[in-house]
Amino acid sequence: MCAAKVFEGINIVNDEKCIIKVLKPVKKKKIKREIKILQNLAGGPNIVALLDVVRDPSSKIPSLITEYVHNVDFKVLYPRFTDFDVRFYMFELLKALDYCHSKGIMHRDVKPHNVMIDHERRKLRLIDWGLAEFYHPRTAYNVRVASRYFKGPELLVDFQEYDYSLDMWSFGCMFASMIFRKEPFFHGHDNYDQLVKITKVLGTEGLYQYIDKYDIALDPQYDELLGK
Repeated sequence: MCAAKVFEGINIVNDEKCIIKVLKPVKKKKIKREIKILQNLAGGPNIVALLDVVRDPSSKIPSLITEYVHNVDFKVLYPRFTDFDVRFYMFELLKALDYCHSKGIMHRDVKPHNVMIDHERRKLRLIDWGLAEFYHPRTAYNVRVASRYFKGPELLVDFQEYDYSLDMWSFGCMFASMIFRKEPFFHGHDNYDQLVKITKVLGTEGLYQYIDKYDIALDPQYDELLGK
């Protein structure tokens, strides 16, 4: 779900590269939320820095100006990682997630495409806060978040009262992908198949305990797919 166009720019004051994220004309509330979240997270470890918010004079469409990270495509970079590299970068990502969670924010789209790594400088930044949301207990959230291969089971069974653990599942998928050199680690061809792929690795016992605990009605399609 792309709600923006992203360009590389130059800050003419200091001649440094920056990133310009031109937001598509979506709801004002959504734009304000992304800006507010980035402002709340300013200075946090490994969180992409928001440098400015500018508005096109004619269209009035806002753009986010963020720091530039000399990223290497993860499909090229991850296979080169040593055991130490994997542990180092996953710890850096955990710092970013721990910080945003401590500020009451769920990222909701953790995936390699949103984790910029400048391997030369050993710098990691968690980017794209367009799907991020403030967490409030016992609140029903939209389950149409995250990318399929990184969706937690709660999203796949339409459980709306999820929390920060959503991000930790996505983190785990990335971690497993790096360790086992399998990208993506859970490769479903649709949301139903995604849950099947997860249970093939982790089994169904924990899933059924989970849906019983939270009284979740499982889509009848799963009866045959999961073999219950």
